[in-house]
Amino acid sequence: MNMFRTTAALLALCMSLMSVPVSASSSNVSGNPVYEVEAPPAYAIVADVVIARPLLIAATVIGAGLFVVTLPFSALGGGVKSAGNALVVEPGKAAFVRCLGCTKDGYNKNDE
Repeated sequence: MNMFRTTAALLALCMSLMSVPVSASSSNVSGNPVYEVEAPPAYAIVADVVIARPLLIAATVIGAGLFVVTLPFSALGGGVKSAGNALVVEPGKAAFVRCLGCTKDGYNKNDE
């Protein structure tokens, strides 16, 4: 009887381990995000570090200043959230969340 239990436990373990690759597939079945791997060339990374990032950081700082200046008018019109997204959040995401040389913001999550 002990040999039967050992064989049954081993068989159950093998069957459960065979289902792991199926459940770890990259399909978006249960709402899990699907990630893309983006491998930019070296010249894109260099251009991003030298040109794009300083300009995006400056755009974020200038946008934050403009947001504060236009905040009373945005509040009167009810567009504080859209103004904040356009002036501060979008340039900030492009400057600080995007990988070097990548073209998409965030963690390259496929939202479509």
